[in-house]
Amino acid sequence: MKKNKLSIRWQLFGYLAILIGALLIVLWLFQIVFMDSFYKTIRKNEVIEVGEVIEKNINNPNIFSIMDTLAERRDVDIILTNIIGETRYSSPNKQGNRTIFRLGQLEYCYLGLKAREAGGEILYWDNESKWTNQFDMQVSFMQGHNVQLRNSKDDAVILTKIITYQNAEYILMVNTLVSPVNATVSTIRKQLLYVTLIMLILAFLLSIFIAKKIANPIIKINDTAKALARSNEEITFDGKGYREISELANTLSYASSELTKTESFRRELIANVSHDLRTPLTLICGYAEMMRDLPGENNPENTQVIIDEATRLTALVNDMLDLSKLQAGTQQLDCKVYNLTLSIEEIMRRYVALTEKEGYQITFDYDEEVKINGDALKISQVVYNLINNAINYTGKDKKVAVKQKIVDNKVRIEVTDTGEGIAKENLPYIWDRYYKVDKTHKRAAIGTGLGLSIVQNILEAHNATYGVESELHKGSTFWFEMKSIM
Repeated sequence: MKKNKLSIRWQLFGYLAILIGALLIVLWLFQIVFMDSFYKTIRKNEVIEVGEVIEKNINNPNIFSIMDTLAERRDVDIILTNIIGETRYSSPNKQGNRTIFRLGQLEYCYLGLKAREAGGEILYWDNESKWTNQFDMQVSFMQGHNVQLRNSKDDAVILTKIITYQNAEYILMVNTLVSPVNATVSTIRKQLLYVTLIMLILAFLLSIFIAKKIANPIIKINDTAKALARSNEEITFDGKGYREISELANTLSYASSELTKTESFRRELIANVSHDLRTPLTLICGYAEMMRDLPGENNPENTQVIIDEATRLTALVNDMLDLSKLQAGTQQLDCKVYNLTLSIEEIMRRYVALTEKEGYQITFDYDEEVKINGDALKISQVVYNLINNAINYTGKDKKVAVKQKIVDNKVRIEVTDTGEGIAKENLPYIWDRYYKVDKTHKRAAIGTGLGLSIVQNILEAHNATYGVESELHKGSTFWFEMKSIM
């Protein structure tokens, strides 16, 4: 048997390590690789949002208070100028180095011009490599003045919008600094290294804990299963812990119980079959030797004993073969419409002829003849076996009653004896081969002991319903129902 090289502990550690590794990779990507771009995107969106809020509330009488609040809360600078660059509003310059506070009237006017050309709004990045490329140009209406915004060490975002204020066009500029995050990234990188190491250690410890909680019950169940393989006794599995393990233990305990019953049935079956085979063989050999050694014993009576035992042995072997074929599903049914009532009457005539000398009273009651669609030979075998069973177990009065009834377009055949009956708890098992209520095997007076099992398989092959009604000391009634053909 091939063994898995990795224990559940190491497999759990591997799975947890993969999970934690994936989470750490995501953290590294968001906190280190993409942090700068995320930060800049956030600051840019804040500037755009501030511009939209101001434009929406531009005609509010308290617009300047609103802009003061926005500048304070969003850490931005706001300037509102007329179309020629004259300032109408400026937020407090707390930092002293923000880009828009270092611009002049011409630069304000130029930004407004570019915003108008862009459709009313334009967003610029301010850093040492971009401003020169963006603003190093001549503006004709500014009399050849070379407009170039002054650089700072920090990046900046400048939003310029053309808005209508007091029925006139105004230039709104919103500016925020985007400080370098290199130092922050370096700090986070060191922290993530420690976090990675700590998480791997925790994953290992957690895998040990989980493995102990999960593996120990499984190990116990495995050891118990090995003991079950070595023993024929019923074993109970301990399933303390998780629900799934408890259910597994209960299932295995049930399987152990069923295996024990099966093994008991197997041993009992072998013993019973051996007994039923050995008995006729012993009688045949004994009588044959007696007739050989004692010439006076060579008479018709002893010869008949040998014939009877050989016939019984043949019947037992045939029943075993029939039962095996039925259970394997290899025996095909030859179904056709025939008269069930006449078939049972013929069976009854044979039984009466065989048993009346022994005092048996076998009766058959019916109101009308009934036809069914089925295998006539197999259904006859069912009736034979049920009557055999009734003869074997009927009471001292030796009465057996066979009845035919019509119930809801179905024909119901009942075979009743007057024997000791069957306890309720034993009823589900009477269809098993060689099942005995008293557990004391004795050879049947008529039949082989496989009759009810054969009956069950034949009726199930016909999709018929069947059952038994019995009470202790009140006899038993075996019955089956099939659809009648009117």
